[in-house]
Amino acid sequence: MGKKVIAALLLVLGTVSSQAQTTKKTEDPDNLAKDYFSQIMGLAVSATENVKLYEFVYDWLGTPYRLGGDTKRGIDCSGFAYQLYEKVFNTVIGNNSRNIFSMVNPINKEELQEGDLVFFKINSRAISHVGVYLGNNKFAHASSSRGVMISNLNESYWKRYYYKGGRLIESLREKL
Repeated sequence: MGKKVIAALLLVLGTVSSQAQTTKKTEDPDNLAKDYFSQIMGLAVSATENVKLYEFVYDWLGTPYRLGGDTKRGIDCSGFAYQLYEKVFNTVIGNNSRNIFSMVNPINKEELQEGDLVFFKINSRAISHVGVYLGNNKFAHASSSRGVMISNLNESYWKRYYYKGGRLIESLREKL
């Protein structure tokens, strides 16, 4: 083969290799999210109804807690639920856990589905915390001590303070 043909082949192979690496890099965040949730929840994210939900949660994991916050620099529980509903479900919900609860139909823990909301009364008679249900008794929320994280409803702490689950009222979803 002539030098020009070899150079052309190397150029083509280099371009194909570069495209493969670029594709791999752009796929990595999705694969990381799927792998992460597969490991911690024991389910294949690709088999769930809403991969976007899991990708959103994965992207926010570790964001620090900040009362009244609504950005990656700091967020509280209702801010996290608000951002999730806006970005994943294209729906605007209330801005604090009690307002959000007024927008749902209460449901039993056994009826919870991906994307439902879970409410807690922590050392209070009023609802003071909200999270988003992911499945397998796991929920995502902004913890005041550890920021955005995933917890299990069966942990003794969350069992003690669990109040109710809620599904957004259909008429509210349709309006928004």
